[in-house]
Amino acid sequence: MAAAQSGASAGAAAPARRKGRGFWRNNRGATAVEFGLIALPFLGLIAGLLETGLMMFADSALDQATNRAARMIRTGQAQQQNFNTNSFRNEVCSGGVATMFDCTKLKIDVRTATDFASMNLASQDKPDGSVDDASLTYNAGHGSDIVVVRTYYDWPILLNRLATFGEGQDGKTRRLTSTVAFRNEPFNW
Repeated sequence: MAAAQSGASAGAAAPARRKGRGFWRNNRGATAVEFGLIALPFLGLIAGLLETGLMMFADSALDQATNRAARMIRTGQAQQQNFNTNSFRNEVCSGGVATMFDCTKLKIDVRTATDFASMNLASQDKPDGSVDDASLTYNAGHGSDIVVVRTYYDWPILLNRLATFGEGQDGKTRRLTSTVAFRNEPFNW
């Protein structure tokens, strides 16, 4: 009789062990749990890559628009039309960047130099990292003058905080800068 009782208790324990083993072997829903664990970092990485790509595209567009507008200074067209900072800004913005930038926040610095070696390419930043508006000038020069054109735009960063690493700015923007240096054509005005 004792043997029958021990066999019955062993038989009752066997289904409990099988249920326990079945729990550990069952992987239905494991994929959903794994996806749930990696979905947020993965989507954040994709969004950061997209934002960085858009910022690089905007930087390239600013370079192209600045080069195109600076050509007007180089050929003397800007001097003939009496360009000032605002009209030069409008020319840069008409180069296709107006859809990406708030052109009122675009900073312009145009200055002449006596020779290429003595160009003043010092930073126009204040200690807090913002552009010092008081140091910006607009002097397109005359024929055969050496001119340096710089444009600045603080691009807003929403997700990719690594894009602002080492910038010394507010941590919410990345400074896009375009610089063009050239000698004006030998026009008479």
